[in-house]
Amino acid sequence: MKKIINDPANVVAESLRGLAAAHADILRVQYDPDVVIRADAPVAGKVAVISGGGSGHEPLHGGFVGHGMLAAAVPGAVFTSPTPDAVQAAVTATTGDAGALLIVKNYTGDVLNFETAAELAAAEGLDVRSVVIDDDVAVKDSTYTAGRRGVGGTVLLEKLTGAAAERGDSLDAVTALAEKVIGQVRSIGVALTAPTVPHAGTPSFDLDDGEIEFGIGIHGEPGRERIPLEPADALVARMVDAVVSDLPFASGDRVLLFTNSMGGTPLVELYLAHGIAERLLAERGIVVERRLVGPYITSLEMQGMSLTLLKLDDELTELWDAPVNTAALRWGL
Repeated sequence: MKKIINDPANVVAESLRGLAAAHADILRVQYDPDVVIRADAPVAGKVAVISGGGSGHEPLHGGFVGHGMLAAAVPGAVFTSPTPDAVQAAVTATTGDAGALLIVKNYTGDVLNFETAAELAAAEGLDVRSVVIDDDVAVKDSTYTAGRRGVGGTVLLEKLTGAAAERGDSLDAVTALAEKVIGQVRSIGVALTAPTVPHAGTPSFDLDDGEIEFGIGIHGEPGRERIPLEPADALVARMVDAVVSDLPFASGDRVLLFTNSMGGTPLVELYLAHGIAERLLAERGIVVERRLVGPYITSLEMQGMSLTLLKLDDELTELWDAPVNTAALRWGL
């Protein structure tokens, strides 16, 4: 294992110290339990949008704390759900009379721990709602989930709900928007290599040089099938078919296309794949109106990529374009 780390047990805490040092104008970090908090939180009269999960997927979630996105993010250990007390600390630090929305990826530990935290917050008199995102079309159940996994759509959901909260929408309205987005976003991922968790020291799975894992999750868990490595045209076509056929998306649909690196795929390959995906969608009559390309929800150093499609309407497009100022996403300010 070759990584730029000290003690594997301290990776997350040391990383958070660096995040806080680099972006003190946007966020602050509270330790023990670890929580990344918007610098000006709590904001009076504004719904607090809070998310979190295991570390190792950066910039998700801490990189999306700030104006127009998350009020707080709760990082667990690498690939491990944060504890309920950490989630509760995030709620307490950011939530006022307007209430809070918890965005939870559909992994068993996350769902259980965020639910427990919501119950604890409710006992304190806070109005807290939760939504669970499950946009992965690869598998119905997996190592970590009952049902589909929450993957790339999480980034889009955090941006859109954060924008709605920023413009002053009520908790009911932000929650309804979240449920709408979850209903019309789909993702698929592939891996060329496995990630290595620092405290494990060995890759999560083994792939021969001529193989790829199709339909992986963000923790390096197995996918839909193991297939021979194929040229980018064929691989992206396979991915587009899987996503488009699931909702399904149809000719005339307006979409946001999110082409994501799993951490180890360079931008030269990612843009190549994105261009192929745009062409294939255009051939189906699907109109790509907004785009996001880059490493925004990763799996440590895994070589691979994911494609996410979100069906747009005028409201979602307006919310996507709304100003945002976080460590990882910035525009309009």
